[in-house]
Amino acid sequence: MTDGAKRVRKHREKMKAAGLKPVTIWVPDRSAPGYREQLERDIAIINADADSMLVMEQMLSVADFSDWV
Repeated sequence: MTDGAKRVRKHREKMKAAGLKPVTIWVPDRSAPGYREQLERDIAIINADADSMLVMEQMLSVADFSDWV
């Protein structure tokens, strides 16, 4: 077993002992063909919906951006 593999095993054992388990999360591939076009279509649908605009306005009204640079 390589040193890197030993470190990974040790780290995983430590995390498991802490009551944690590894989880795989699948996310969209931004480099996939058609990704940008689909994203633009999805955004257009959201922007055209009156309810989503109301929700966005309500979220922005209570958001605190004071610590943003």
